[in-house]
Amino acid sequence: MLAPWLEDPAAAQVVAGWSEATGLDLARLGTTADADEIKNTAVTQPLVVVNALLAAARLTLPETAVTAGHSVGELAAAAVAGVLTPDAAVRLAAVRGREMAAACALEPTGMAAVLGGAEEVVLARLAELGLDPANRNGAGQIVAAGPSDKIDELAATPPEGARRAAVLPVAGAFHTRFMAPAEDAVRAAAAELAPVDPARPLLTNSDGSVVKSGSDALGLLVAQVTRPVRWDSCMATLGELGVTAVIELPPAGTLVGLVRRDLKGVKTLALKTPEDLDKATALIEEFA
Repeated sequence: MLAPWLEDPAAAQVVAGWSEATGLDLARLGTTADADEIKNTAVTQPLVVVNALLAAARLTLPETAVTAGHSVGELAAAAVAGVLTPDAAVRLAAVRGREMAAACALEPTGMAAVLGGAEEVVLARLAELGLDPANRNGAGQIVAAGPSDKIDELAATPPEGARRAAVLPVAGAFHTRFMAPAEDAVRAAAAELAPVDPARPLLTNSDGSVVKSGSDALGLLVAQVTRPVRWDSCMATLGELGVTAVIELPPAGTLVGLVRRDLKGVKTLALKTPEDLDKATALIEEFA
């Protein structure tokens, strides 16, 4: 995922610094590592943030551009909004990933995406099984999280009206009480940071609202480790704010798909490689 971005010597130098700061060989992990290595959430999380920030550094965004991220992507969004420096965002992503991986090892948990079905019926089925709605993604998708045996039961007998419940290849029940030890560690790391107020509108996964304070934004980023991701609420706020175009930073594709289904008529672009930068710039200029 990083190979095309690291062709820029300046980007390669930045990533080398981030590798030293995190103790991870990010350049190797983002170019030649195999799938088994990078699917470890301790590696995946910082790589996602690094990839997004390398692309953001090549864009000139208007001050009015609304910024939002999904799960660990919210760390990149906070950096784009100016709450955290890119260096701080990558370091915190590495702590978050490492500690969430450790929490996953404590007991067998997992996640499953429930596709379709009436929201109230899906939520009732999750409550019946003792599962949490860890991601409410809109577009008819709710991701359940909890004990592995209950996740398997959900997959075998999905909620009435749902098309299916697909078990996800993740390490554990993210955004639930099972991540409490990781939240404590992330809070300790965050205490060493000096957030500033957002320079542009920043939405929170907590409820989709616009965050005004840097300290509030950092507190919400910490709490997000054990709280559900309300991407559905973030998209609702994008609509209320009159957003007419969305650019998803790399690794891109999933969020613009959700936006297309929930926010009809909004232009979208999945920025995946440097080859997409010209299209992103043209889209920004069109709506600036």
